[in-house]
Amino acid sequence: MKKIELKLRPEEAYDEEVFHQLAQKKVGKGAAYRIVKRSVDARQSQVWVRVQLERFPNEAAKTPLISYKKYYPNVASQKQVIIVGAGPAGLFAALRLIEHNIKPIVIERGKDVKARRRDLAAINKEHVVNPDSNYCFGEGGAGTYSDGKLYTRSKKRGDVQRILEIFVAHGAREEILYDAHPHIGTNKLPKIVTELRESILASGGEVHFDSKVTDFIIENGALTGVKVNDDSAIKGDAVILATGHSARDIFELLDATGITIEEKPFALGVRIEHPQNLIDRIQYHCETDRGPYLPASSYALVNQVETNNGKNRGVFSFCMCPGGFIVPAATAPGELVVNGMSPSRRDSKYANSGMVVSVELDDLQAYKQYGRLAGLQFQKEVEQKACHITGGGQTAPAQRMVDFVEGKVSTALNDTSYQPGLMSMDMTQVLPEFIAKSLRKSFKAFGKKMKGYYTNEAQIIGVESRTSSPVRIPRNKESLEHVSLSRLYPCGEGAGYAGGIVSAAMDGERCAEAVLMKYLNKQIL
Repeated sequence: MKKIELKLRPEEAYDEEVFHQLAQKKVGKGAAYRIVKRSVDARQSQVWVRVQLERFPNEAAKTPLISYKKYYPNVASQKQVIIVGAGPAGLFAALRLIEHNIKPIVIERGKDVKARRRDLAAINKEHVVNPDSNYCFGEGGAGTYSDGKLYTRSKKRGDVQRILEIFVAHGAREEILYDAHPHIGTNKLPKIVTELRESILASGGEVHFDSKVTDFIIENGALTGVKVNDDSAIKGDAVILATGHSARDIFELLDATGITIEEKPFALGVRIEHPQNLIDRIQYHCETDRGPYLPASSYALVNQVETNNGKNRGVFSFCMCPGGFIVPAATAPGELVVNGMSPSRRDSKYANSGMVVSVELDDLQAYKQYGRLAGLQFQKEVEQKACHITGGGQTAPAQRMVDFVEGKVSTALNDTSYQPGLMSMDMTQVLPEFIAKSLRKSFKAFGKKMKGYYTNEAQIIGVESRTSSPVRIPRNKESLEHVSLSRLYPCGEGAGYAGGIVSAAMDGERCAEAVLMKYLNKQIL
């Protein structure tokens, strides 16, 4: 086996027939190859695609791209572990338990992906928010109806390759195994999530929808089960709590029950929407458009703004969605939250990204009476204000970027991908002062880093407030068990230990393994 690097023009890299001819020529007649890495290099005026191949002496010697085997034993009659939440953390925890002959019982407050679509349509068209079925709650979690980004920097927390291979085994494209910034796409994710659920059910695991945890069953200092829908009780050897960053009622239940939680920093700001063609022209150095071969371009921006006390505050892009759409992501009536998503082709004419400002614990002094839920209350008030100021529905407040910086209300707004519609407004009426001030300074700075980015062709849309959980559910570093309640395993984004699909999935697996080793006498291979 030998590794070979190719530096190709986009039309050579993304035309399958041309690429195969060039790759075969490079590895030599009679040899075989497979792609192990592919990335776009746009640092110079000529955009290149860099491809890394593994060369094999012949086809028979070529190892498969995916080594994961989709085999699960029947666990219907085995010991059981409760998993609260059917997002990536919960689903991957369930599969890991099954691999070690333990039965998972997955409890999800929302609906399955198919039934969930009707509630998403109601938010977009009728401005009706179902508090248990929306863009955040339901099978697959918030990631199901998102861009499906699979890139993560959390590579020390688990086996990223294994997570990607499990996705491929359940229907994802093999390209995610070698693209530098892999994504699945909101149009593809529902089918893959369904396949993950089918694997759980086919092995004798359970998945319960429309099942909201309303209380915890605590016996002798240990969490032995949960109450669902104020009625039925479900018991297990442990509880993996993987409810996501927007399950505010769970945070409130933990606090009211006296189970230790902590406030933590998070971020809040806006979604910013540009024409995708404008971002392409900036990033790919092209005069008209990117052409038929290059993917829609993205960006990542960060700035440090000095505060009044001499400290620095971070302002950064978040969840950038090239060729995507902005969607309403509120989880209760009377709130207004926006998020972004992209289809697999990323072929919308819009590019959007969260542009958010770090919120530190020092910023929450006015919310001290809410204790560990101070950040949650701050978040909630901003969302409620945004909703109230635009009439109580899901119409979002918006302002063109330069107008916002210069303090002018936009006389007209640009076309948008946001289906419920926009209302022109002075965004300083919506955003806390320190958020607005930090954004204004940073937009100018970003315009210097990306020539053409700072423009009234872009508009800011509010509010982007669910970047991460404002609460952490503390756990022991080694055992991953809650610091004061045994058999409780806080997991994923909602507990403050992940930040995306892959990191949440890895954390789900780690929590499952921790349960297996401590309470079920299993050895993890």
